[in-house]
Amino acid sequence: RVTTFAHYKLDFRNETNHLSKLSPPSDFLLLYFRSNDVDPSVILDVPLSTIGRVEKMGGASSRGENSYGLDITCKDMRNLRFALKQEGHSRRDIFELLFRYAFPVSHGLQLFAFLSQEKYEENGWNIYEPVDEYRRQGLPNDKWRITFINEKYELCDTYPTKLVVPYKASDEDLRRVATFRSRSRIPVLSWIHRENQAVIVRCSQPLVGMSGKRNKDDERYLDVIREANGTPKLTIYDARPNVNAVANKATGGGYEGDDAYQNAELVFLDIHNIHVMRESLRKLKDIVYPNVEEAHWLSSLESTHWLEHIKLVLSGAIQVADKVSSGSSVVVHCSDGWDRTAQLTSLAMLMLDSHYRTLRGFQVLLEKEWISFGHKFTSRIGHGDKNHADQERSPIFLQFIDCVWQMTKQFPTAFEFNERLLVVILDHLYSCRFGTFLFNCESVRDANALRSKTVSLWSMINADSSSYVNPFYTVESSRVLYPVASMRHLELWVMYYIRWNPRIRQQLMSLPVIKHLLAPRDEAPELCEFLFRESKLLSKGPFGHSLDLILLTYFCGWYE
Repeated sequence: RVTTFAHYKLDFRNETNHLSKLSPPSDFLLLYFRSNDVDPSVILDVPLSTIGRVEKMGGASSRGENSYGLDITCKDMRNLRFALKQEGHSRRDIFELLFRYAFPVSHGLQLFAFLSQEKYEENGWNIYEPVDEYRRQGLPNDKWRITFINEKYELCDTYPTKLVVPYKASDEDLRRVATFRSRSRIPVLSWIHRENQAVIVRCSQPLVGMSGKRNKDDERYLDVIREANGTPKLTIYDARPNVNAVANKATGGGYEGDDAYQNAELVFLDIHNIHVMRESLRKLKDIVYPNVEEAHWLSSLESTHWLEHIKLVLSGAIQVADKVSSGSSVVVHCSDGWDRTAQLTSLAMLMLDSHYRTLRGFQVLLEKEWISFGHKFTSRIGHGDKNHADQERSPIFLQFIDCVWQMTKQFPTAFEFNERLLVVILDHLYSCRFGTFLFNCESVRDANALRSKTVSLWSMINADSSSYVNPFYTVESSRVLYPVASMRHLELWVMYYIRWNPRIRQQLMSLPVIKHLLAPRDEAPELCEFLFRESKLLSKGPFGHSLDLILLTYFCGWYE
């Protein structure tokens, strides 16, 4: 076997005739093992930052072929076990090197993204420009304005520099509202419906506390949001279960009460917190790797509650999208407004706005709702951190991508991108090869000069965009998607969660197949021109205009 160990990844392949040795520390570290096992199908390619835990297995008195070595737990559903010989203390050297480079932050080292020298033609950091995106939505207008009050992150250090707020609200109003919202994450616009002017607004919980405090500025501010499109009632979607929202009062948080917010309707969406989601994923991992137990598969899957959580997130987003589509403005929050809130706003926007269902539009959506608005990627993923038991870790973004995958399954022609894109995004969520998902918020990224010192994931993806295109995509600019959030319609994403199981055959569409299916699309304009030229001749035939119409409508896409 050969194991190649670099700053970026651990590469394991079954090969023979290699001596056991450990190279000196360098930018490229090699680990070689002797093996009599010749199975060329075994290839492991593991980015070091994907490793969540490294443990020594067995001791000096251990007996048995595989009782001594290393256990490696990965963040991408893999558990790896390397059996080693006890002679020469090679395990100690391997463990120390692996531990050091898998968790660079814990050892005062840089993440790999800051060491990478990759070059691409397009600068992916330019994919999202806030002002351009708001202009695409028709903003600013006579009801909403773009404010630069947070240009130096003085209002809220976890919000972006450019915010869209009600035209009637002054910057001083915003400062007063910030004192009554957790982490100063005030209600700001995420998306506006071009026709009915209903909006999706995101924020954090109000600081009501046990005493039931009120803030007239906050109450008036929400009323101004309601008035912007003449909504009789502003709907506030609190992502939390009711009991959790009440419990938050004990720590100074809470929710908008009927007495204080008389022109608002409060709806709890019953989505559980980061700790429940972390435990659910742990249970799922236990049943999918390394073995899938056929006899009790359905009951085992049900016991993880993973699909139930997916259902609740999707159901909440559907409610948000439906309310906005019907002309009512909504406010969405959870506790701090950077986990469940991001899930709900981005999924609702994906349902409402076909632009976000394109390859580049989806990149904009992630940059906007997740990255710029402060989803805590470092805390939730633990990039380069050895503390695998950190209670801040949670698969919130994975859950969102799973929801997107569920939508692509239910609407196979509505998304320009394919399943491969979603898998690659999740792989690089953990890999630290790119700067895209590093750090918790925009202010920290700026402080670390992320845009100038690292490469964006979108640079790589857009350099080979055809690999990520759905060949069945059909442009439908005004279509609103309402997925069915029912356990009968939701599926486990096998090609992500169980892809490492050797007994599960890979089903991701191969690149040659994708490009073959895309070829007719590229030829379609010429085909349409040919049919137009020939249409007069066809119409003179015995079938008259019917053949003409059938051919044109079919090949030009004018059919339902």
